[in-house]
Order: sequence, then C-alpha cells, then structure tokens
Amino acid sequence: MYVLGLVARPKRKYVHTTDSGHALSVSPNLLDRNFDVEEVNTVWVSDITYILTDEGWRYLTVILDLADRAVVSWILSQTMHAQCTVVPAFKQAIERRRVRPHSGLMFHSDRGVQYACEDFRTILAHYGIAQSMSRKGNCWDNAVAESFFKTIKTEELNRFKLIRATQLNSLIFKYIEGWYNTQRIHSTLRGLTPWEAFYEKTSRLAA
Repeated sequence: MYVLGLVARPKRKYVHTTDSGHALSVSPNLLDRNFDVEEVNTVWVSDITYILTDEGWRYLTVILDLADRAVVSWILSQTMHAQCTVVPAFKQAIERRRVRPHSGLMFHSDRGVQYACEDFRTILAHYGIAQSMSRKGNCWDNAVAESFFKTIKTEELNRFKLIRATQLNSLIFKYIEGWYNTQRIHSTLRGLTPWEAFYEKTSRLAA
C-alpha cells in the first residue's frame, strides 16, 4: 500500500440511531436470524441510519429483500418521523415489487419507534404482513440491513469529509441504483448481483 500510495479509509464513529425507549408494542423476533431466504418478497428487512451533511443530519431509510439482497426501496429525509421514513419507503417497496395483500410477506426491523408506531403497523396489517423485530439492543438480529449501511458508508459516503446536502440524494441514487443493485456481486448470492439473483429466482418460479 505504501509503494502504491494507498491509504485505508478510517472507520467513522458509530452513531446509535434506534429509539427503542418507547411504550409502544413490540413484535416478536419471528425472523430469528434466518437470513437464508430462497424466494423474493418473502422477507424484507429495514433500518434507518444518520448521515451528517453541511446542513445537518439527514436520514436514510432502506428496505432490502433477503432473497436477492436488493435494496427494494430507499428514502432520504430531513426528519425521523415515520411519515417521512418507513411509511414512504414501505409504500415505494410495495409498488416496485407489486406485492399484493396477504402474500405471506414478513417485515423485520429493530424496535425503533418508527416501526412500532400505529401508523406503520396499520399499513402492515392492511397488507396482512407479519411484523418481526430484533431483540432489545441486539444489532445482529438485523445484520443484513446493518451490513448494507456499513457497505454504503465505506464504499461511497465516507470518501467525503463532509457531504453537501444538495448532492446527497444523487450520491445515494448513483450508489444503490447504479452500482449496488445492478453491478456489485455478493458472495451470499454465489457471485451474482441482486438484479441477476432476482431474475434467476423469479424465472425459476415462473418455469
């Protein structure tokens, strides 16, 4: 690395993002770390992370499908309110994947207030979706979503000392839609990209 003039990217300080100190109901951990899922639209996982910009904090909400590891939807917001984070992200995911009510889908997340609030639970109930939540203070229960945030920050966002708020959306779009979902191979997918895995799995079902 010295000869080539390379330096390692340092890890940023971890920021705890989950507000689980609420009196709302908590769903059981139905997923129980069973991340090996064969069929798409069977299990989705979700999380929210903080991103510091020159205009303050921004919040990235993502929903991933465990079967093809694709980022099914993502939302960038200026607040942590459910109506600005998980609700629009979920609606976007439903539209993109054309999921019908009572299709057998499970939705897993941490115990954050955004996922536990009545607004979000009502939407899940409408679609007949089973809600699963991580155990308290156990990030490994949502390891796939946590891993994605580590990846996007290491490979893209941490290249900047301070990201301009006006360019953040385009950076995330370029990374997720132009790289992660379409070109970045995954060892868990046997060297396929999420898009390749999606078409392989859906074609198999169609046949």
